[in-house]
Amino acid sequence: MKTFTGFTYGMGIGGWLTNYKRFNVLPDKWRGPLSPGDYEHFDTYITQEDVLNIASFGVDHIRLGFDQVVLEETPGVYRERTFGRIDAFVEWCEAAGVNVVLNLHKAVGNYCDIQEPVALLDDATLQERFIALWLEFERRYHGKPAVAFELLNEVRNVVPDRWNDLAQRTVAAIRRENPTRKIVIGSTCWNSASTLKDLRLYDDENIVYTFHTYSPFEFTHQQGVLQSGPLYYNRKMAYPSDLEPYRDFQRFVNGSQNPYPDEAAMDKTYLRKTLQPAFDFVAAHPDKILWCGEFGTIRHCKAVYRENWMRDIISLLKEHAIPYCVWNYLSTPNDGNRFSLVDDETRAILSPRMLRVIQGREG
Repeated sequence: MKTFTGFTYGMGIGGWLTNYKRFNVLPDKWRGPLSPGDYEHFDTYITQEDVLNIASFGVDHIRLGFDQVVLEETPGVYRERTFGRIDAFVEWCEAAGVNVVLNLHKAVGNYCDIQEPVALLDDATLQERFIALWLEFERRYHGKPAVAFELLNEVRNVVPDRWNDLAQRTVAAIRRENPTRKIVIGSTCWNSASTLKDLRLYDDENIVYTFHTYSPFEFTHQQGVLQSGPLYYNRKMAYPSDLEPYRDFQRFVNGSQNPYPDEAAMDKTYLRKTLQPAFDFVAAHPDKILWCGEFGTIRHCKAVYRENWMRDIISLLKEHAIPYCVWNYLSTPNDGNRFSLVDDETRAILSPRMLRVIQGREG
């Protein structure tokens, strides 16, 4: 597989410019405007010290998630104060010697965790705003090749070509300004590995393809407050484990009688099966770059189980030479799915073993 130079393993930042509020509990009229508390949060939550801290973990890149409404006051009118936070972040990363993936985590019309009145892929005006935002990023960071653009996080379960068409138009617009910008494109169904086969491929060595993995969901999102199944089931889960708790989750939540018919246990063998579509993509397209841009476990899961799962996922990715980025550095209490890997106050990694695991030194 073609190498993603400078992006071997990284760490994502959420909870700063995305997931700073629980949008699912806000009425529509409060989802767009920013409050004084929002600005205070953006100005203080992540600092240069945090970037230096992440760099000390040995990563070579940081994936920064941000929301369109954080940067866009009205269509085509951008908030200099919040864009300035990203400007500063890019400078901090340059000083620390780490590369950057700028990830549009939530676009207007494509929030991965709430339903919106108008969908991005149904509305031509929203699509033009989407493309214009990326052109603004290119204008601002035109001379910075160490900054990659990830067009959109976790496109919903839509007809693939509708997303492929918008992605292609966005790529074409950026390419008119910069023929070598690294552009990252994910698949539908929330960046599922199984839908990588539906992505439109490009004769462009600077296009990077990406996927996420959170399987098994009942483990990685156990007792999560944003998804109805784990919230309703409300049970701690182990990894590795025998299958009974996982089968019970499916029976209890979905009424499924035999959800894992071919599995002997919930272990690395099962994870290999779920990642096989990504491995198939690598085998079929050795001239393309595939990057696993997000994976992790909810923070209140028992530490040893988090470490075991991360160890197995990373060892499988390394087995197929797939670069990766763990999710995530720090999550606010407002983020219902807290996947953070550091302590809220000290910003120290949660355990020495977790650091070894995310560095790929176990498994």
